[in-house]
Amino acid sequence: MKDYPKYILIIFILFLVSCKNETKKEVSVIQETSIDLQMIQAYKEGLENLELGDALAAAKKFNEAEILFPQSNWASRASLMSAYSYYSQEYFVNAVGELERFLETYPNHERTSYAYYLLGICYYDQIVDEKRDLKVIEDAKKNFEKVINDYPQSDFALDSEYKLELIEEILASKEMYLAKYYIEREKWIPAINRYKNVLENYERTIFIEEALHRLVELHYKIGMIDESKKYASLLGYNYQSSKWYEESYKIFNKNYSKKLKIKKNKKKFITLEKIKSLLK
Repeated sequence: MKDYPKYILIIFILFLVSCKNETKKEVSVIQETSIDLQMIQAYKEGLENLELGDALAAAKKFNEAEILFPQSNWASRASLMSAYSYYSQEYFVNAVGELERFLETYPNHERTSYAYYLLGICYYDQIVDEKRDLKVIEDAKKNFEKVINDYPQSDFALDSEYKLELIEEILASKEMYLAKYYIEREKWIPAINRYKNVLENYERTIFIEEALHRLVELHYKIGMIDESKKYASLLGYNYQSSKWYEESYKIFNKNYSKKLKIKKNKKKFITLEKIKSLLK
């Protein structure tokens, strides 16, 4: 019986330790629940600010939501919403920064394809002058190609392909502009190289017919008749109804009179503004 009080004491101590552990667990659960509620509230306020058009306040709240509970699914979602908030009000530099951070922090996220797509859009919307904004054009092209090649089944692949075609039109128009620049200065070889670049890299664009004709014209001018005829044959084989084929035909037939009814080419030059308006 002498050991009985000691036995009771041990049980009491164990009970106190158990109660202490349970208390810690309860406090931990309460704290976690409190943080979770704060995160949801911050996310909700972010959505409200976004709806009101306050992109900066919205992005700040979404970032706050991400920091409060970084291990939850809401964190990655909040990060993307922060990027979209910046993009919605054309804070492109901030949006790009958020998207790059998202891709680094959540590399295997299910919305990665969207992040690359939105990156492409951020760069594309910064294009003002296709003759000068080559960096943003190339960055847009790179991100759209990433979506098409790595996420072909995603919801954004089709639109990325469409926008990539428009970017190719812009890049081709730049090459045509530079070729004309060289022609005006009688720099025939650099002009030829620019038109060849259109043929090799932008064959799906509306500029292909004119580029072929200019190659016929320029090679004829510098005395490379066989080369000139080669491009004329390509133009005639693929675009016989084109006005550019008619112009090329005249080069070799000085007294040529129209023998066939040539269909008018309904394709017109697409300006940068026109291209971008198609995306609105």
